[in-house]
Amino acid sequence: MQMKRSVLGVVACVMILTFVTSGCIFMKVQRPHDKDYALTELGDKIGKSELKSFLWLFAWGDAGTKAAADNGGIKVIKHADVEYYVILMGLYTRITTVLYGD
Repeated sequence: MQMKRSVLGVVACVMILTFVTSGCIFMKVQRPHDKDYALTELGDKIGKSELKSFLWLFAWGDAGTKAAADNGGIKVIKHADVEYYVILMGLYTRITTVLYGD
């Protein structure tokens, strides 16, 4: 019985570590939309737009490029990033488009 509890404890610890380190519990990453980093210029303005979802059932917002450009007053887009913020494998999700330009 003691051996069984020890094994279950180790399995539980491994599962918790796996979820934490793989981003299943919490993840916040930002990545570029561009593949040509050598010539990237960011510009003077930053515009953001986002969408959110909750309980895998409800989603709202506009994470489009036009919305981000309008929010930042950007006329010429020079670079774009996307940011993901996820809690509990998508129970709550926020996706943000970040534009840089003039």
